[in-house]
Amino acid sequence: MDLVLNAADSYVLTPYVYPAWWRESDVSRQLISLYVISVLGGYVLYLFLATISFYTIFDRRLMKHPQFLDDQVRLEIVYTCKSVPLMAVPTVTLFTLEVRGYGKLYDNVDSYIGYVGILVSIVTFITFTDGCIYWIHRFLHHKLVYRHLHKDHHKWKIPTPYASHAFHWADGFLQSCPYHIYPFLFPLHKVLYLCLFVFVNVWTVSIHDGDYRVPGPLKPFINGSAHHTDHHLFYNCNYGQFFTLWDRIGGSFRTPSSFLGEGPIKAIEKHCAKNGIQSKHEIFSAKVE
Repeated sequence: MDLVLNAADSYVLTPYVYPAWWRESDVSRQLISLYVISVLGGYVLYLFLATISFYTIFDRRLMKHPQFLDDQVRLEIVYTCKSVPLMAVPTVTLFTLEVRGYGKLYDNVDSYIGYVGILVSIVTFITFTDGCIYWIHRFLHHKLVYRHLHKDHHKWKIPTPYASHAFHWADGFLQSCPYHIYPFLFPLHKVLYLCLFVFVNVWTVSIHDGDYRVPGPLKPFINGSAHHTDHHLFYNCNYGQFFTLWDRIGGSFRTPSSFLGEGPIKAIEKHCAKNGIQSKHEIFSAKVE
């Protein structure tokens, strides 16, 4: 994150925002700057990715499902926009520690076994975060925790890409912790860290995008939108983030209903077929009763 902060300082904050006497290395200035960057960057990344997905990938027939809330898209966006500033508070604490050199982030590729280290970091980052998020997610479903933190995210039974970040702020922070903790435990190139941060946000949007297709050979391994939609519907299954491994180990794997010829889209299609609705316009106008 220091790459982003340095760029902001160089091109905006130092020449135009902060007084000349306030040093860039001052921790209070760094906290303020990182908070503003995190909130604005969070909004831009979320709205950009979710909007692209909503208009290019999301099957909007799903909005005709009976469990799709009235005005749900607006509610998802508003909820996210309220949560991001609160979620940024603890997140910025971790960013500040990274910026001040307490992590294991590095600049020079050759500092950690060259490009082999980059590949190793990608594999270990995804493996580490996938396992951690699985258990954090299961913890959030514990009866003593669920209603206080995670229940709000399950309001969206049939999620859209805009539901991807519509969490209670503490829920969102807890599930993001593995991404922030990783560079304190393992070496990670600074540019790769930013790339992985974007990738994580893309993936989070993708498992809420309503596209239930997964390439055949990858179906047993990849946790996609079909798996996560069933998680929203049935609560106690498919807690994974990237892969199905931990759900299989933890006994919480459920074959997505969409893979079995069921699922939300099939429910809508069956209703339309039963009522003689055939055209795309008619399907999008239909409502499952």
